[in-house]
Amino acid sequence: MLSHIVQHAISLGMQAASLTLWLVILTIVFLPLERFFALHPTRARARTLASDLAYYFLNGLAPAVVLAIPISIITAGVQRITPQAYIDAIASLPLGVKILAGIVVSEVGAYWGHRLSHETPFLWRFHKVHHSPESMDWLVSTRAHPVDVVFTRLCGLAPLYALSLATPRGGDQLLPLIVTLGGSAWAFVVHGNLNWRFGPLEWLVATPAFHHWHHTNDEHRDHNYAALLPFVDRLFGTHHLPNHWPPTYGVDEPVAASFAAQLLDPLSAPVGRSRQVPGRSDAPSDA
Repeated sequence: MLSHIVQHAISLGMQAASLTLWLVILTIVFLPLERFFALHPTRARARTLASDLAYYFLNGLAPAVVLAIPISIITAGVQRITPQAYIDAIASLPLGVKILAGIVVSEVGAYWGHRLSHETPFLWRFHKVHHSPESMDWLVSTRAHPVDVVFTRLCGLAPLYALSLATPRGGDQLLPLIVTLGGSAWAFVVHGNLNWRFGPLEWLVATPAFHHWHHTNDEHRDHNYAALLPFVDRLFGTHHLPNHWPPTYGVDEPVAASFAAQLLDPLSAPVGRSRQVPGRSDAPSDA
């Protein structure tokens, strides 16, 4: 029993050390980028920096542990109902085809998880923490309630296991690794306070301009849910990318100031939301 505790403690310590190293690298990369290519004047963030760092480490450690259980359940259920011939056919696909298919499948799943987090009052309780900053920078990427992170990530990973593109055992973990690490790394870019525009490439891949419009707090909010592939938003009618940048960011509802309160408030908050879903005039409002 003691040996297991020690092993888990060592593993946790190694993960924390890895996250610390990546934080140093990200800081070295993004601080000069956001200085020389700033979209908006840099604002002092001392009041929120501690919370952002707490979210960075919490969301870097907790989701993988929590997700192991539902992923195992999904895989066990799939193995019971999926013909072995199908599983063998998927396993025999060329690696490039599997990676491409996996990215698209995961993107569609994550899109609907993200969209539901905006359109479902209960899920919005947690997701609005991520939308609460009134200015954008790379650390906003990790400023999210862990319940929100787990739900959206599960929506992106579950289709990979449901379609047998990945399995928890047997070493077939390349796709989940690509989706999780690649998506997390690119999220720092699209949240960045960067004035970059990419012309026609913006139709192919999510960019800072594309994702900044997702964080707008005007009549164009509730668009651009895709994390990587804008065509998914075009497919489902939620794409919005004009030639200018959003005029304002944040949410209408009050969000607790402290890290602890932000974690606890969604668990007891009344179900409701003041912002409306585009095309609906009957969206519920906060009580």
